[in-house]
Amino acid sequence: MSFPPVFQIEEITFKNYYTAYVTVRLLRRSPGQEAPAKWCTALRDLPLMDNPHTEGGSQDYYSIHRTQMQAEADHVVSVRLILRQPSSAWLTFSLEDVKIFPHLEPDPEKEVSDWLSDLTLVDQHPDLEGLPDPQTVSSSIQQMWALTEVMQTNQTTASIGRFDVDGCYDINLLSLT
Repeated sequence: MSFPPVFQIEEITFKNYYTAYVTVRLLRRSPGQEAPAKWCTALRDLPLMDNPHTEGGSQDYYSIHRTQMQAEADHVVSVRLILRQPSSAWLTFSLEDVKIFPHLEPDPEKEVSDWLSDLTLVDQHPDLEGLPDPQTVSSSIQQMWALTEVMQTNQTTASIGRFDVDGCYDINLLSLT
């Protein structure tokens, strides 16, 4: 993937399709130097699947943030994604919906205090007609909170007896209505 001459990466997102590991390499150009751009490894063998031979994580969405990268994602000319799938169970593997988001520096021109000083006070009272009494609402919320506390203390750790075995359901145990 190629970018404008100066590109800083904030995040790379994608949907996995049976790729076990991904390596991210960046072609970076040093700022202000005439030297040719050099490839560096920003992230090596990031596991995308729990086990390359099983389906866990095989079609999940992933996000790689610049803080996860081992090299600065600044002054990037090109990105290379190297995919690995050591299992022979999956003949086809790829990444789908790859998106690269640029790093944006925060605008230091206006601080929060500047925004607050720009606010004008308005002496209008909001229309409270039709709203319930605040005391009644507060009392109801306290009662609901007390009920949730009672439910949490009475909650047992016993199994509810579902008919699952290793995360699978036996079709003979399901009832059809």
